Amino acid sequence: MDAKLFSGQSLKPSGTSLLVLLGLGVTLASLFLDWINGKLPILALSLTLPLWVSALSVAALGFWAVPFLQALKAGQFIREDGPQAHLKKAGTPTMGGVFVVPVGIAIALVWSGFSSEVIATSLLTLAYAGMGWLDDWQKIRGRSNKGLSPQMKLLLQIAFGILFCAWLFLNQPASITTIALPFGLAIPLGLLFWPLAVFVQVAESNATNLTDGVDGLAAGTGAIALLGLAALIAPTYPTLAIFCACMSGCYLGFVVHNRNKASVFMGDTGSMALGGALAGVGLASQSLWPLFILSGIFFVEAISVMAQVGYYKATKGPDGVGKRLLKMAPIHHHLELSGWTETQVVAVFYVVAALLAVLAFILK
Repeated sequence: MDAKLFSGQSLKPSGTSLLVLLGLGVTLASLFLDWINGKLPILALSLTLPLWVSALSVAALGFWAVPFLQALKAGQFIREDGPQAHLKKAGTPTMGGVFVVPVGIAIALVWSGFSSEVIATSLLTLAYAGMGWLDDWQKIRGRSNKGLSPQMKLLLQIAFGILFCAWLFLNQPASITTIALPFGLAIPLGLLFWPLAVFVQVAESNATNLTDGVDGLAAGTGAIALLGLAALIAPTYPTLAIFCACMSGCYLGFVVHNRNKASVFMGDTGSMALGGALAGVGLASQSLWPLFILSGIFFVEAISVMAQVGYYKATKGPDGVGKRLLKMAPIHHHLELSGWTETQVVAVFYVVAALLAVLAFILK
């Protein structure tokens, strides 16, 4: 898209206006879902109440946690080859996921009555958050962008994925290995389901991690995707839907502090946990196809990186230098370097995420 389409000042939203619109949209959506499911917002199995308890808890906690992270000198180090406009963000506290993920999980566990499905999905989410924390901490301690090695990250992701699959194998019905598609279609995978399930967890956590590069982007689109997933599974998996609502709320609450201009970043702690939560619920609720639709933003972000790297390697000349398919990957950086402001990128991605959620709901 051409940046000229967004040239007017009225089409350059502020971070605060995007937060208000995101909060309003998520609230109206959750109220609508409670209405069609016959649940009043005050009832235990509603989505609106746990969503807003989580959102307000994280938003309030952030006013203490952000200064605490600043005092720890947990500042973000900005890659020099990134967009030059991002260099001024150097020193902004990162690792904000430490006060987001535990709050959402704690509220979800209590609200769901410590359902076994929620416990398992929470453990997976915490595992990815813990791995992300190790990565963030190494970057802070080493005062660089180098955290865990890619090999170590992949090894841990696969290990967590296998453990979660072991729980699925022991606790879920045999039908879990069949992927349900729209219009009554289905794909029976049998044993092939299990490597796919591990791949989904690895791919989802990496994709959400790559999306976390613009203020409010990953948290906002994650909140929308999680609520969309809650809408799909509420009738059949009510406790997992509550988990999704709580996690959606905690990421919404984080946007209060992460909106442009961000006072804190979620870091790998929050972004990898987001992918783990989505993948865990998608697998436990047998909703892989809807999850794929809901994760459209994250999928495109990941594909843009893969395409950039592949094209660069394929076009290497004798001098060892290749051509670039995009100005910079992931694609949100390409849009920035094409003239979009950060808030324009976030606004468009929020709209796309909402449309994908509606599409997934229609095709369920």
